[in-house]
Amino acid sequence: MRFVSFLVVFCFAVPAFAEFSSVRPMPRPVSEAVPVIAAQVAVAQGAAVSPTRSIRPPRRPDMAVILAQAAPRNPGKGLLGWLFGSKKASAPQPSPEQAPKSVPKSAPSVKGSVCQDPAIRGVSIPDIKGAQRGCGVKNPVRVSEIDGVRLSVAATMDCDTARALRTWVTQKLQPAFGGARVTELQVAAHYACRGRNNKKSARTSEHGRGKAIDISGFTLADGRNLSILKHYKGGQGKAIRAAHKGACGIFGTTLGPGSDGYHENHLHFDTARYRGGPYCK
Repeated sequence: MRFVSFLVVFCFAVPAFAEFSSVRPMPRPVSEAVPVIAAQVAVAQGAAVSPTRSIRPPRRPDMAVILAQAAPRNPGKGLLGWLFGSKKASAPQPSPEQAPKSVPKSAPSVKGSVCQDPAIRGVSIPDIKGAQRGCGVKNPVRVSEIDGVRLSVAATMDCDTARALRTWVTQKLQPAFGGARVTELQVAAHYACRGRNNKKSARTSEHGRGKAIDISGFTLADGRNLSILKHYKGGQGKAIRAAHKGACGIFGTTLGPGSDGYHENHLHFDTARYRGGPYCK
């Protein structure tokens, strides 16, 4: 009898339990859900919210809504930045150590100038290999004008000699003549593969190395022509003598009338260097 009674109770209890378990709780009204969601959004943003009392357990809000409301306007790094950041991420900026250094712009070159000096006009020519030992010029130039002063013939030399000639013309020659501006140099000799003083048995001249130039006279802006041979010792030679003296130190060797008998009709300048200092005579 007890078994039968248990079976009867079981048969009625199981359907009732199944029906009771299938009953779902009624959804929370919108008016009650909104405050709860707002409170949870505030918690996500770090704000202090006073607790609310509710008989029923709070319904879990939609996480997408909470994250969307809590996302910052300018998302940075982290989860929120990854979720709400722009798809077109900006390229990472290099650190100061990795940032390329600005390259300074080179000075604009002047057409027709050589030796990196706009006052020296001419052309660069191929290296010269001398016909005999000791002769030749590396990186030679053929100079046609120095600081507005023409050369009667284009003179071949190296850049050290060209720059020394430019210094002499600008700083010594023109000031020596004052208002009577020099417009042309009469060139007696420049590069030539030969011995000193044109002697075959002598050591190679600085002319054979592209380091020397000989000046035989000057043309002035007023049309006058002054030569070393005719005017060096006269009254008109005062400016020539001052220019001769001013070349000492700019050039390694400075020779003129009265020096050795070989330079009575021209001024010899070269950029040879000596342990005892410039040789001027």
